[in-house]
Amino acid sequence: MTRVALVTGSYRGIGLEIVRGLCKDFDGIVYLTARSSDRGEEAVQKLRKEGLSPRFHQLDITDDHSIQALKTHLLDTHGGLDVLVNNAGIAFKVADETPFAVQAEESIKTNFFGPLHVSKALLPILRPHGRVINISSDPVRRAMPKCSPAIQSRIRSYSSMTEEELVQLMEEFVRAAKTGTCEENGWPKWAYAISHIGVTLMTFIHAREMEKDPREGILINCVSK
Repeated sequence: MTRVALVTGSYRGIGLEIVRGLCKDFDGIVYLTARSSDRGEEAVQKLRKEGLSPRFHQLDITDDHSIQALKTHLLDTHGGLDVLVNNAGIAFKVADETPFAVQAEESIKTNFFGPLHVSKALLPILRPHGRVINISSDPVRRAMPKCSPAIQSRIRSYSSMTEEELVQLMEEFVRAAKTGTCEENGWPKWAYAISHIGVTLMTFIHAREMEKDPREGILINCVSK
């Protein structure tokens, strides 16, 4: 059985480098994914000129139909998945004039709910000894002290936090951003960092849940870029 690895948001940057590394070191098929088919295919051709052999599949992590189409393809073509790297995400520039309410909503939608929905779709088709790597970021560490003691306490309850409670926490941040009450509700105005706090907590929750799974040896980890 041929092993299969997939990297979300991987037509450029860190994602592309992860695909390049997997193509060199992973004994199996490696999928490069992107929201834009043109950009994804261009990245695949670039790697093929280097003598590597990635495959491409379109994936928009904010579109449930796109996620389900990918899942169906993996099942029909390969019977499952062995490695998932949740890398796709967005980051607003410091000088971006987009209203913070919009930045918060889009950051949480893409950087947190995107990986959450991808994981919920693909974790069930992971084969035994599969691996999941969620990409977080260093701002998580720096944003924590900027949260109120009450918010910090909730974040540090990851050992017992449920997925539903995490979703509620992220939605509370978005509501505070939309109503202009982040500071009053204990949140820093740092959408990128908060979205990756969500990713980090999601990793703890899914790893804890996987301990009860009958499939052997599946590991879920998070790394900071």
